[in-house]
Amino acid sequence: MTQRPIFLYALCGSQRQASTSRRLLQALQLACPDGVSIAICDLIGALPTFNPDDEGERTPPVVERFAAEIRKADGLIVSCPEYAHGIPGGFKNALDWLVSRDEVPFKPLMLAHASHRGDLVLAQLTEVLQTMSLHIVADAFLRLPIAGKSDEAQAAMLLEARENGLLSGGLSRFAQTIATSA
Repeated sequence: MTQRPIFLYALCGSQRQASTSRRLLQALQLACPDGVSIAICDLIGALPTFNPDDEGERTPPVVERFAAEIRKADGLIVSCPEYAHGIPGGFKNALDWLVSRDEVPFKPLMLAHASHRGDLVLAQLTEVLQTMSLHIVADAFLRLPIAGKSDEAQAAMLLEARENGLLSGGLSRFAQTIATSA
């Protein structure tokens, strides 16, 4: 019996193109086990400021595209830095657009963290994501502390994590949870 392909949609809490969170997501893309693919969202920075008056028939097209990508995904991956002891405003805005929609309840979610710090943002994300009824898969949690390292050190750590199976292992555990709950 062949398992169906699993599509994961990755949300980066930092909008910097060179962020360590994005770099970790890109490394996960390269480490996908067979039958798993990851697309990294590029819409978060384009979302307007959330306003409940703009929901329903007035929902902006970019928000509809964002929600459609999330709907298509079998699971989500979130990698988010901590800004001023919290969730970056742009990322929280993206989550706010999803709160009253039906794309996210009970959708499996994997947290991937690129720092040895950031426990405050992880706690806040967990609270917000659980409030939104997402299913955080604790066994798939991945922490690879590349933040604050040089580009060369980050690349070496990411390569080692890919070669030693750390990245694919987290993805495999996540994919297994998705496959068994489908």
